[in-house]
Amino acid sequence: MSKTRSLRWHICDTEAAVCERAVAWIANAASEAIAARGVFHIVLAGGDTPRRVYAGLRNIRTDWHAWQFWFGDERCLSEDDPRRNSYMARETLLDHIPVPPTQVHTIRCELGVEQAAAHYQALLRDASEFDLVLLGLGNDGHTASLFPGNDWGDEPGSADVLAVYHSPKPPARRVSLGARRLARARCVLFLITGAGKRDAVIAWRDGAALPVTAIRPSTGVDVLVEKICIGS
Repeated sequence: MSKTRSLRWHICDTEAAVCERAVAWIANAASEAIAARGVFHIVLAGGDTPRRVYAGLRNIRTDWHAWQFWFGDERCLSEDDPRRNSYMARETLLDHIPVPPTQVHTIRCELGVEQAAAHYQALLRDASEFDLVLLGLGNDGHTASLFPGNDWGDEPGSADVLAVYHSPKPPARRVSLGARRLARARCVLFLITGAGKRDAVIAWRDGAALPVTAIRPSTGVDVLVEKICIGS
């Protein structure tokens, strides 16, 4: 697959436009998956931009009982800590829609990093392929909790779920889906906004070896990016 086909950049004028387009993209993916297979497996990301997208999703028309929610990564904090991705997802979306609790698959980091990773590895047997994976981009080129200098889970035989002990951003201990597992998806969609991401976006577009480049689904990667993040 050529680089042009495998990495598709969709440039939006504003952050609001990124969020609006993301909501429409997710709603369409859900509609197609439910019509074809009766279920929609989505992987949620953390961060400010997804927060706004999740709030927007509350207003779409869909069969929430057909959705299965997964998480790309989680911080090893108490279950009720606002810094957890699962807490943010509940606050902005999950507590506002009629999705059965059994269809929200959180990473139980309150159990400790090793046990949480093993628990999620077992849960993922029920999701052979995701329909849509949402991801962000850190200033250092990280995505999920895959950081430069750490294991990205991109080698043959890598575990689907990684126990992360040395995150350069606190907290140091996290659990993350590996790059190969994130790539087992019908669609991988990055959401990138803010001038602070500009250097990372430029490095990615220039071919730098960053964690984001390790995620290589057969269908390619789509990037919804705010115009301010793109170099001239």
